[in-house]
Amino acid sequence: MAVIHRTTLQPTKLELLTAWLPSRPWYHGGAGGPRLARAGGFRLDDPKGEVGIEFMVVTDSSGAGPAACLVPLTYRGAPLDGAEHALVGTMEHGVLGRRWVYDACHDPVAVAELAALIEGRAQAQAQGVSDTPDREVVRAYADRAPVPADFTAVEDTEEHTALSAPDGTVLRVLRTPIARSGRLAASRAGGVGPCRRRVGAARRHPRAGPPVRPAHGPRGVARFSRAPRNRGPRHSAAPRCRRPVRGPRATPGPVHGPSSSPGRSR
Repeated sequence: MAVIHRTTLQPTKLELLTAWLPSRPWYHGGAGGPRLARAGGFRLDDPKGEVGIEFMVVTDSSGAGPAACLVPLTYRGAPLDGAEHALVGTMEHGVLGRRWVYDACHDPVAVAELAALIEGRAQAQAQGVSDTPDREVVRAYADRAPVPADFTAVEDTEEHTALSAPDGTVLRVLRTPIARSGRLAASRAGGVGPCRRRVGAARRHPRAGPPVRPAHGPRGVARFSRAPRNRGPRHSAAPRCRRPVRGPRATPGPVHGPSSSPGRSR
């Protein structure tokens, strides 16, 4: 279980994201730059207790109206080799010292734990409370085959980040609550994203089936879907959250840390 420290960060997470988000193709904020506020999220634990993993939802009020973005982040005590392109920035932690912050879609530890969450082998953790599972985050997975943990290719688009596995499975991390095309998941693809009504959905359907429209409310977006190799019948299940995902807004905010040793945090 992770330890949450109430301490200082310099710069803060929102300050790092304010500088980083405009460089992302899926960010569609106003011309004046992001105006961000924390809107909720949850954490996952690294079994080795070394990497902090946070799925943060922020709202941006720089455009015509507030818009939500899902920003998965990892926090490390040293640089991640080969991930310079995914570095959000560095910050000074009041307890742990320098922390390297990465886009979690490019961090193999975070991707493996996301796969474990989809399968039910990992439990979502409260965003701002130590050693506390977040029971409001609910998942379901209808397929018997394991979710790949080895996604070897990552690509950002205007709506999502696609993680591709060698077997053809695609996990889409849906960054914004409503995709512009209206087609968030097709055959052999799936995803998770910001939500107010749902945390995710698992859907399995034939390879040649039609595009799947999101089964969510007007602001809910989250989906994992996977097609079998043959043209078997469709199976589906939809994990959901029972309430809007919200997080504390204390100042300074909660700082996330790894699970196994006191005095360390994300």
